[in-house]
Amino acid sequence: MIDPATLSEGLGVLHLFWKVAPLADREAALAAVKRSEGEGDQVVTVAMLGHKADLAIMALGDDLWRLRRLQTELASAGLELVDSYVSMTEVSEYAAGVPDEMKKARLYPELPPEGKNAWCFYPMSKKRESAENWFSLPFDDRKALMYEHGTSGRKFAGRLVQLITASTGVDDYEWGVTLFAQRPDDLKDVVYTMRFDEASAVYAEFGAFYTGMVAPAEDVLTAVGMV
Repeated sequence: MIDPATLSEGLGVLHLFWKVAPLADREAALAAVKRSEGEGDQVVTVAMLGHKADLAIMALGDDLWRLRRLQTELASAGLELVDSYVSMTEVSEYAAGVPDEMKKARLYPELPPEGKNAWCFYPMSKKRESAENWFSLPFDDRKALMYEHGTSGRKFAGRLVQLITASTGVDDYEWGVTLFAQRPDDLKDVVYTMRFDEASAVYAEFGAFYTGMVAPAEDVLTAVGMV
């Protein structure tokens, strides 16, 4: 037995983006998802829009070896992995003083949120350019900019759930942002609104955006042609 790869707090988060290969096995893919859920992981299945991927699997768990097993089993089911992102839940340094209930929601979210089936994921970092170096700003200045940024996001309370996960040192960007919304245009509205905040307009760098619809695994596999 391999010793579990667990975090000191919070959960590992694995975003996997797949193409459906001609010989993909529906039952094997479903069995992989159900096995992972049965061992305590949260698995969000998403039917993707556009050419980047057919299917997204977002998995959260306290043992990275279990997440690795899910990735292996889905590949063995005949799915072709075309992109991925590795991150971890965290409580930001700017949110250290929030109530314990809010900290728990960030470290141990319960997904997917009910009634919010429009889904988007993108990675982001803060700039390190000479004139726009986020990390050279004093902490209090950075905290004030992030408070402004958070105020913009809170305007969408009830319409949208946002999960920001940390990826510094474990993937190409510094954070992953996953959005769950009531309607697809909520995704557009929140990203557009928050890009005018200085923390985003001046200091943010974004990776590729992925968009789709959350549904139970059986329905997602049917929608992407695994029947």
